[in-house]
Amino acid sequence: MRAMILAAGRGERMRPLTDTTPKPLLPVAGLPLIGWHLKRLADAGVHEVVINHAWLGAKIEAALGDGAAYGLSIRYSAEGEQGLETAGGIATALPLLGEAPFMVVNGDVLTDIDFGQLAAQAALLDGKTRLAHLVLVSNPAHNSRGDFGLRADGMLAATPEPGAGLTFSGIGLYHPALFAATQPGQPAKLAPLLRQAMAHGQVSGELHHGVWLDVGTPERLAEADRLARQW
Repeated sequence: MRAMILAAGRGERMRPLTDTTPKPLLPVAGLPLIGWHLKRLADAGVHEVVINHAWLGAKIEAALGDGAAYGLSIRYSAEGEQGLETAGGIATALPLLGEAPFMVVNGDVLTDIDFGQLAAQAALLDGKTRLAHLVLVSNPAHNSRGDFGLRADGMLAATPEPGAGLTFSGIGLYHPALFAATQPGQPAKLAPLLRQAMAHGQVSGELHHGVWLDVGTPERLAEADRLARQW
């Protein structure tokens, strides 16, 4: 299986730290933030990784190179300084990701999700009846209402029952068919594609009970450093 790490964000809430350093390279317990994903992907047997980038993208390539230091093969999808949003970035990178289901991981989260166990769910994605499988987490303070609902049958609902919403972790598996109508090289958001697929019963999910942190502010960066030092 191949994985894509989303690393094209500007990191506005992290400024001024991100004025000169792309957010995925900010240090967390001795590794760049993105390095924790690379390490865990390699440990899980996922050795082919695509990283998209925009703001200060050349610094990401210079720091990570071909991935050999992590036991990986890394290829890059450059988007220019403005970026293409999530779906646009994935659609543009599809030639590097291939025709089989692939994993996508937000580059600005810290988590202990077992990528190996997640990868095993890819067999569910046939490109017709099932297009995506998402990892959800309990709602953090900054997203108290959640994003989607997880039904008893393991399928996701775009509109959760009141009080039952869960937060999308930014980590999931996708079949390329989900992006069939998304124009490469053009900005496009992921949420509308997912909600449309959910309406047709094509998205499953699971709830992760372990560590997950959206590293979106300097305060959360400090928290990420504290958590990672316990591993």
